[in-house]
Formats: sequence, C-alpha cells, structure tokens
Amino acid sequence: MVRVCMVHAFKKPTRAGRVLIAGCGDVGIELATRLHADGFQVTGIRRSPAGMPHFITPMEADLARPESLPRLSHGFDYLVYAASADDYTEAAYRKAYIEGPSAVLDWITSADQAPRRMLFVSSTSVFSEDAGGWVDEDGRVRTDQFGPNSLLAGEQITERSPIESVVVRFGGIYGPGRSALLDRVRAGEASCVSGAYTNRIHRDDCAGVLAHLLTLDEVERIYLAVDSDPAPACEVQTWLAARLNAPGPRITRRNGGRNKRCSNQRLLATGYRFRYPSYRQGYEQLLSIGAS
Repeated sequence: MVRVCMVHAFKKPTRAGRVLIAGCGDVGIELATRLHADGFQVTGIRRSPAGMPHFITPMEADLARPESLPRLSHGFDYLVYAASADDYTEAAYRKAYIEGPSAVLDWITSADQAPRRMLFVSSTSVFSEDAGGWVDEDGRVRTDQFGPNSLLAGEQITERSPIESVVVRFGGIYGPGRSALLDRVRAGEASCVSGAYTNRIHRDDCAGVLAHLLTLDEVERIYLAVDSDPAPACEVQTWLAARLNAPGPRITRRNGGRNKRCSNQRLLATGYRFRYPSYRQGYEQLLSIGAS
C-alpha cells in the first residue's frame, strides 16, 4: 500500500557555501552536481579522485587513515559523510562506518573547523523488524550482527561530535549503474520470498534528500530516506518481468530474515517531494534511458 502525504514543492538551498563530501561515489557526485548548480563550492574525498566532474575539487585520501588526509587550507560550511563498505566483512564495515567518521571528525575539529551541519549516511538495515510491520525513526534496532552494529556506532560517533549532525538512513539504493535486479529479471533468474517487503530509494532521490536536509532550518536527529511504496519483493519483480517480457520470479516461502516497511513520514513533513515516489516511476526512468 502506498502512503500518501501532501507536501510542499522542493525549495532550493538559500545558504550556499563550501561543502565537503567524504566518500564521493555516485550518490556523492549526484549530490555535488545539484549543489554546484545552486552555487555551492564542493570538495570530494575518495581514494581515487580520477573521473570526478570538473566542478568538484578532488581530494585524494583514505578516510580511515588520518595520515592520508591533507592539511586543510580553508574551512567547510557543511560536511557529508557518505562512504560505503568495500565488501560485506566486519573489517570493511568497521573501516567505513567507525574508523572513517572518527578520522574525518578528528581531522576537521583538530583544524579548529566547525561546519554548520554534518550529514551521516546510514542504512535502514539497522532495524530488527522481521514480520512485515511498519518502522519509523524510533524503531527497534538490531545488535546481533556486525553490519548494523558498525552503522549504529558510526551514528553515535557523529552524534557525539560538536557539529550539529543528522543521520540519514537510506533504504536499498537503485538507479543508473545499479542494474543487478533488472539483470536477474531479464535473465529469468529472479527469485523472491512470498510476503517479504522491500524498501528502496532512487539514486537521484538520495542526492535530493541530502541536498534538502543539508540547509533545512530545523532538523531532527534521524530521518528514514525511502520512497513512499514499500512493496513486496515479488510484486516488484513480477512488474519488472512484465515490462521486460521476461519470465516471472521464482517465489519461495518465507524462511526467516528481515521484513519491514519503512515510513518516510518524517521526511515528507519537512517538505521534501520525491522525484520517484515508487519503484514504478523509478524503474520506468531506468528502462527509458536504457540503463537496464
């Protein structure tokens, strides 16, 4: 079921300044593109800055290695920590979500810099709901796995810093360059668990949410960033199969695992309007540009 909420039109930021994006991958680049268009000066950190657009000032560094971070020549008004783990291992998660934000915050504060606000990109995977119920920002979290534990530790590191911080918990990100599900459906290799819900957000809306929250006058501590249609996985895959003229997914019975519906009502209440409020609009966009 799609939750509907009347929201105001998205307003462009009115307080342009210097932004540092730590972990400037595809979401970070899309965010930088929007911010640059609104008059921001953007610096992006990643291990290999080659290929970043010309309007992003590149900074080559390993976020988890403080000694690789260069001396700051000027301050930043806003900080976005958007790093992701290289793979699904405890070491990789600790590096991305604990060591990384600790190093960046130490680096910033030791240079006597005080950005107005910091955004920390987290994930809805921290929630423990597994029966298909609704969860919001106050939902119960899980503490029995290294992935959620690392993310929650990173959130706490951010919240304890002297910088005003906002945690943004994204659902599953899809969009250009993220075609794994489409590839499986087209190849007739898709499978799903009956009754299991999925929560997602288009890459472009990830950037839109971050840009929106960066300069919002009043913010909450945590926001769930998911679209307005937490749909069953089998529904999504069946719809994609019909659009691709491919075989339907193999449906299995539920055998444990995560199953939740994430509410975006707090985010919608800020006035953010989704470009792709459900998987239908988002995947139609991907199919139309041939990104599948």
